[in-house]
Amino acid sequence: MPGCFLKFYVAENRRHQHRLAYEWLLEEAQKLGLHGGSAFRALAGFGRHGRLHEEHFFELAGDLPVEVGFVLSEEEADRFVAHVGQSGLNLFYLRVPVEYGFTNPDRA
Repeated sequence: MPGCFLKFYVAENRRHQHRLAYEWLLEEAQKLGLHGGSAFRALAGFGRHGRLHEEHFFELAGDLPVEVGFVLSEEEADRFVAHVGQSGLNLFYLRVPVEYGFTNPDRA
């Protein structure tokens, strides 16, 4: 099926509405009836401000990037991006066309 891969980038310790932003994204996606999402913590990264964030053995700063991704229809992605914006959360996102499906659709 044609669709898109929608990925948001947030700082690990960023909060929105008293929850971690990546948790908020996953919970809101679930409330909107989206069919799945995942959050992945990065080892290192930098964003639009150019500051490098990386994990050190003795440092647990909590500001590493987290990628929160979803594979959706174009309509679902439009609806979710609009919902995130209407909530007041300003995030960078990536949206890429994909084809998706199941290897054995008759099996649950």
